[in-house]
Amino acid sequence: MNLSKLEKDTIELCTEVSEFMRTELEGFDLSRIEQKGSSSNLVSYVDKESEKRLVGSLSKLLPGSGFLAEEGTDVKATNEYTWIIDPLDGTTNYLHGLPIFAISIGLQRYDKTVLGIVYDVSNNHCYHAIEGGAAYCNEKEIRVSAIGSLEESLLATGFPYYHSEKKEDYLEIIKLFLEKTHGIRRLGSAAMDLAYVASGKLEGFFEYNLKPWDVAGGTFLVQQAGGVVTDFSGGTNFLHGGELCAAGNIHADMLSEIQKLWFK
Repeated sequence: MNLSKLEKDTIELCTEVSEFMRTELEGFDLSRIEQKGSSSNLVSYVDKESEKRLVGSLSKLLPGSGFLAEEGTDVKATNEYTWIIDPLDGTTNYLHGLPIFAISIGLQRYDKTVLGIVYDVSNNHCYHAIEGGAAYCNEKEIRVSAIGSLEESLLATGFPYYHSEKKEDYLEIIKLFLEKTHGIRRLGSAAMDLAYVASGKLEGFFEYNLKPWDVAGGTFLVQQAGGVVTDFSGGTNFLHGGELCAAGNIHADMLSEIQKLWFK
């Protein structure tokens, strides 16, 4: 399979879907929002239509591939490839007109990611990478930040919708990083957080209670841009394990501080 061509075609598809999102946002009607379970888990019709368009076109680009997607598309592959998709990561931002939301796409061959795309819809910035290559924002190669100390670092995190018994430990980690770094940002889109780590705008990102579609594209970008991604134990189960730490040169220091409080 020609990964470079597939990457190009997938980027073109993301461009088309992003145009649809922007057009719908111009005349967005809050009465068309669906609430699933609670007011903090909002799903708009834009999510569902975007997923339908992505899945339909990607099925043609790579026949027989499987899908795992945020809005419920779950298709078993008849070949070795599976797409992991969030059609609109940052839904709540989108609903409020806050321009931080993205299309997130990862492609796995068996259990190994070989393509990652995070499409920043508001700015028409496409962060992308394929196996064996560098990471890019549009046509410009990107790298993780060269900063090597927590004290000089700007981090990002998220506040999970569903809190577990680890909530207090997690808040302690946030407090610690607030004291030891330049600061913490909460952007509302894990895909964008990871794209910003990959491009050096942020030094690191950590969160728990994540889903595979939140991070499949972005974690691959960080890795291809020279960064490190692990779960909180330092292992590789960050895609399905629900927790991750992604960073450049400060990854070891970040992880050490997280582990002190997460595993106490």
